[in-house]
Amino acid sequence: MLRVEGKDRLSWLNGLLTNDVRALEGGGACYAAWLTPQGRMITDAFVIETGAAVLLDVPAPLAAGLAQRLDLLIFAEDVRVHDVSGEVAIVEVSGPDADAVWDTARQSRHEPLAVRRTARPVPGLALYVPRPLLAGLLESLAHAGAIPLDDEAAEVLRVEAGVPRFLVDMGEDTIPLEARLDEAISHTKGCYVGQEIIVRIRDRAQGRVARRLTRLRIDAPDAPPAGQPVLMDGRTVGTLTSAVWSPEAGAPIGLAMLHRDAAAPGTRVTLEDGSGATVDS
Repeated sequence: MLRVEGKDRLSWLNGLLTNDVRALEGGGACYAAWLTPQGRMITDAFVIETGAAVLLDVPAPLAAGLAQRLDLLIFAEDVRVHDVSGEVAIVEVSGPDADAVWDTARQSRHEPLAVRRTARPVPGLALYVPRPLLAGLLESLAHAGAIPLDDEAAEVLRVEAGVPRFLVDMGEDTIPLEARLDEAISHTKGCYVGQEIIVRIRDRAQGRVARRLTRLRIDAPDAPPAGQPVLMDGRTVGTLTSAVWSPEAGAPIGLAMLHRDAAAPGTRVTLEDGSGATVDS
């Protein structure tokens, strides 16, 4: 978790991130990416304007390094960047009763710094709270009827919904359009780093990218190991990035970054371990 302070924070971030951060003035949240000039991802981030500062919800292993890189980009702007990962915790409350549970659990002593609506993998709320309040908040949520979600179940829901994770399904060689991060990109805002590549793909290539993140339905009794090559007609066309057993599908499913020739729904491919798979979406 990063905190960006100063009166120029929104305009400064707007010149760096892919989404329209200026539109958050007065409060709000959006999903965005930070790109290199070549259009490759440095990170993805949820951007939350609290009225006093911007919170950047970023992958935990990158937080300290991102804070340092952002600090180097401050020149005359009134902006300050801090890594507050040790100070702020994130609690997601998901499911059809999320609002009711939160209304029941909410107490003045558990008031979050910010609340963000979530749509995927399950609709609900993301609560950003000072870490000293975390234990009390979790206890109140449990008393209100919330059930803790373990990491394995959360991963199944993520892959079923086709939600990519940075450092897993996409990385520093990924153009956001390859990972289907359309919601992270504003096509009407002003300039930002890497915009030229995004516009070129959109306008000259009609949105065609060299590869695309797809969901696979896998012909196997159990979820295969992620990270293995995906083959079509004996040649490598991509990589299986995530794999889980899906109760919804009644079979293993996965996410894979595939060459566009292999990414059409219905295409049959083979994993390195010999398992067959079909591109689902």
